[in-house]
Amino acid sequence: MTDPQLRLLAVVEFLAHTGFKPLYERLGFSVTTEFTVRKAIAAIRKQKPDIVAADFFYQPDFRDRVSNLESLLAALHGGPEVKILVYYDAAHQHALDKVRQRFRIDAALTLPVKEAEIEALLQGWL
Repeated sequence: MTDPQLRLLAVVEFLAHTGFKPLYERLGFSVTTEFTVRKAIAAIRKQKPDIVAADFFYQPDFRDRVSNLESLLAALHGGPEVKILVYYDAAHQHALDKVRQRFRIDAALTLPVKEAEIEALLQGWL
């Protein structure tokens, strides 16, 4: 079990990873869920999480960025070490690679992801 003080921010905008909150809690995390990047950034400013688990969605029509996550990753930059877990569709690998050139992402799991993969990854970070 993790230290009950560890905080995990789940950012669920587009993909179906809303069902992982019970897993996170079972591992001992205090979980906050936000459904927009803007609200997630506000939550980060109030209290930095230890881990951010977020979906990655490539939108070619974005004017100045590649994905939904760049603003979130920029908000995490320069602060205390926060582990970043991203869930993504394999079809968006090329866009995720572009984002990784600019921002640190500690782990990226392709959908559909199995709970055992997430559990092993998170336990490895503890």
